[in-house]
Amino acid sequence: MMQQSSHRESPLKAAVHDYLAALEAGDADRLLALFSANGWVQSPLLGRVSAREFFPKVVAASSATRLSVHDVLVSAEGHPRAVGYFLYEWWLRDGSKVSFECADVFNFNPSTGKIESLIILYDTHPIRALVGDKYA
Repeated sequence: MMQQSSHRESPLKAAVHDYLAALEAGDADRLLALFSANGWVQSPLLGRVSAREFFPKVVAASSATRLSVHDVLVSAEGHPRAVGYFLYEWWLRDGSKVSFECADVFNFNPSTGKIESLIILYDTHPIRALVGDKYA
């Protein structure tokens, strides 16, 4: 289950927790509100697409999501970057379920705090056949 953001967290860490909560809730509007107007996502299954295209597809393909967050890490090099590492349990509209370890790399606009890009990393081999073309 998702943890609540703490007021003591860095803004980047809080933004990642907000993103993960919105993803688990299947709330495309909340997800998009976290991104800059030109924000994009690099997905192992869909390639590089705009956030405005990506999240409605994910939400439309999903019937439920449960995230178990392992860690949220903020750049130790001073970059406006953070990584969320979590177990993604994903139920598709057709009733099938996929589960995989995922690391999402967030790059932020330092002046606005909005997500500029999201690079999603996971092993597609165990899920490619099941998920395939189930995005709307």
